[in-house]
Amino acid sequence: MSLSRKLLAEFLGTALLLATVVGSGIMGVALSHGNDGIALLANAAATAGALYVLIVLFGPISGAHFNPAVTLAMRLRGELGNREAAAYIVVQVVAAVAGVLLAHAMFDLPLLQPGTHERTGLAQWLSEAVATFGLLLTILLGARHRPTAIPALVASYIFTAYWFTASTSFANPAVTVARSLTQTFAGIRPIDVAGFVAAQLLGALVAYAAASLLIPSQTNTQADGMEPGRALPSSVSRPPSKQRRRKAAL
Repeated sequence: MSLSRKLLAEFLGTALLLATVVGSGIMGVALSHGNDGIALLANAAATAGALYVLIVLFGPISGAHFNPAVTLAMRLRGELGNREAAAYIVVQVVAAVAGVLLAHAMFDLPLLQPGTHERTGLAQWLSEAVATFGLLLTILLGARHRPTAIPALVASYIFTAYWFTASTSFANPAVTVARSLTQTFAGIRPIDVAGFVAAQLLGALVAYAAASLLIPSQTNTQADGMEPGRALPSSVSRPPSKQRRRKAAL
């Protein structure tokens, strides 16, 4: 798959994700008549649903990162080069901003509106570190043990993290930057972005280290006669050919 196709997939996926996050927040507030619990439920459900769809659609093309923290982990794993990883991150940030502007346009709101929602302090930063740690661990371990379940795993985790973290789980530096440009339910003050991003990157690095300890190395896997994702070695699971049986008979 060419890099241009991967970047297009990352752009479309990230932009649609942010349009969902911000747009569902606007709609949730409008329909809940001031009930923040209902608004958050609508926001979390819409985001989780969109994530599932977007990962299924764009995963085979770009890996469906939509998140610089995920791209960083893939770079550390050697699955991306420096140039490709840098391009992914730039596109993710630009696309996230485009998604916020699209949500504003759909609801006939001012396109640019610096965030006013205060999100700062140790509890918020810890929440973002935990949220990003859990997300990256879900992706890294899921890719090892249940790769086909990744869309459902990520969607389920994000839906849950909206509720168990004090920050409502941004868990994504590109999302954080983009959400500083909205004064809606999903917004964050621009001054609070740096603290969130630092916590997210810390959580991602800790998750990468934990996954490295939990996942056996390729060398050990091959030494045990096992291939990733298989219950039995191929030499055991494959029946002998007719030619081999004839030689054995002779």
